[in-house]
Amino acid sequence: MADNSNAPVIIKRKKVVGGDGHHGGAWKIAYADFVTAMMAFFLLMWLINATTEQQRLGIAEFFNPSVPLNKTSGGGSAMFGGDSVLTERILAHQGTGGLPTSLEGQPDPVEFETAGKGEEDELERLRDGLIGGGGESFLSDNLMKHVVTRVTDEGLVIELFDSPNQRLFVEGTAQPMPLLLDLAEVLVEVAGYVSNDVAIEGHVRSEPVTVRNTQTWSMSSIRADAMRQLMETFGLEKERVARVTGHADREMVSNIPRDLRNNRIEIILLRSDQ
Repeated sequence: MADNSNAPVIIKRKKVVGGDGHHGGAWKIAYADFVTAMMAFFLLMWLINATTEQQRLGIAEFFNPSVPLNKTSGGGSAMFGGDSVLTERILAHQGTGGLPTSLEGQPDPVEFETAGKGEEDELERLRDGLIGGGGESFLSDNLMKHVVTRVTDEGLVIELFDSPNQRLFVEGTAQPMPLLLDLAEVLVEVAGYVSNDVAIEGHVRSEPVTVRNTQTWSMSSIRADAMRQLMETFGLEKERVARVTGHADREMVSNIPRDLRNNRIEIILLRSDQ
């Protein structure tokens, strides 16, 4: 047998080049990024469908908080100095002395146009204070489920509506439920921070087609007037009520005529030029 112990050792080095196209793994990373983006998109779509308008506003505000930069006299170091967003009359103020108050210790009401930043801005500030756009709200979680707000050419519209589990009025009557009493008290408190006029409008859902004599016109008007009486009971000045109107079932917010969502009361803080 031949002695191969002194034979030269041959080492073969194979150069591995990263594959291109379907031969490499770069496409897997791109595909994983695509799948992740699609999951995020569908999660966003689900959240939009599963949350209320107020919850979506709260989520949006979480990523864009309205933290004031000016010092004011408040009760703490948290947002808005520990006070409600409406405590300082919805206005930004310089210094540390706080705002002048009336003898009763409440902020003096102001007209929207005196704010100095425009009536539109003040309407938005008041709206944020009501629904908690700045992190705090006058409304509890239960009450907020029945409130939708929007700023229109007419003013700040505060819409109160029925839900399957909680109604504003006893069915078929203008007798307010405890829910509406709580809402009326909060709205009077909010309205106390301004002196603009107030409009109250009633809306009801359509009655069954079998009903011979419809009561939608009278019921919407009676309910609107019942809301006026409630707010005046809680302290709204009578002279501030500009109008009380019933719209029957002529301005539905749901495409289903019998939907409970069509039962609602609208409180409008009117612009100064209305």
